[in-house]
Amino acid sequence: MGEPLSPPCPPHPPPLLSGLPLVRGDPSAWALPPPCLLLWRGGGCCERGGQAISSHALRQAVVKKLSQTFVTVPATLRLFFHDCFVEGCDASVMVASRSGDAEKDAPDNLSLAGDGFDTVIKAKQDVEARCPGVVSCADILAIAARDVVVLSGGPSFTVELGRRDGLISQAERVAGRLPGPDFDLNRLSDLFRMNNLTTHDMIALAGAHTVGFSHCSRFAGRLYSSAVDPSLNPAYARLLMRACPRDVDPTIAVNMDPFTPTVFDNLYYRNLLNGEGLFSSDQVLFTNLLSKPAVKRFAANQTSFFGAFATAMVRLGRVGVKTGSQRDQE
Repeated sequence: MGEPLSPPCPPHPPPLLSGLPLVRGDPSAWALPPPCLLLWRGGGCCERGGQAISSHALRQAVVKKLSQTFVTVPATLRLFFHDCFVEGCDASVMVASRSGDAEKDAPDNLSLAGDGFDTVIKAKQDVEARCPGVVSCADILAIAARDVVVLSGGPSFTVELGRRDGLISQAERVAGRLPGPDFDLNRLSDLFRMNNLTTHDMIALAGAHTVGFSHCSRFAGRLYSSAVDPSLNPAYARLLMRACPRDVDPTIAVNMDPFTPTVFDNLYYRNLLNGEGLFSSDQVLFTNLLSKPAVKRFAANQTSFFGAFATAMVRLGRVGVKTGSQRDQE
């Protein structure tokens, strides 16, 4: 197990939901009380037990990081997703290990952009300066993920608080828990179902790719196998080949939405209608008859997508959470 990144997450932060059991299974049955919600109105604070959490400090840290690079948006969103799908939303992906065997060192996590980690670390520093030992890294990551969506034009939603940080972070626990770029609908649905998320949640969360990017190696097989993937729009395939020739530098990346890559909108779904999904796991959402209606609905109605995405993000933020006295167990 690795040691925490600096500044360290408090190993035993004052519990915000102390003594409340976590019920696994149906998310609607989870024992989360009316949550302490950060609403970002007039720099408001959320108070519990006389301790104030500065919403202003959190938001300003994210704004500052975003002003330095837009990569902050997709990097933070992806970091949150990868964290929640391995050991639950407990910030265990933030842990560093001298021996290189923490979650972040697993092959599936090596492509996580450093700007996502930096966003959480800097937000943690700012919050600790005002409210030491109160807010967990897990909650900060969840809040930051919401904030980057809002700051790039996406929907706002409340963030349930009270997550405790995990104590276990092992690279060997990552394999098989994250979706791959070549997954079909069944594999995607099964993986999300394992985390108490529906296929509809999965389709909505895929919309985060509207601000995503990918290294060429992740989709090169669609271009340079025996034939170009027939589900790819030919013009889009040619564009990708120009950006990612066979001998391309492995550090080169392309936007998942080539048209409005810095705006959180519904263009991702409209691109799927035109055969312009970057991964085969993106395009399958339109080619599969079971998921196609939702894609068409989100493509036609951004408000519908925003509502579904906000709901799915709240549900994602409940995956495997540790609250009260509950901690990791070997």
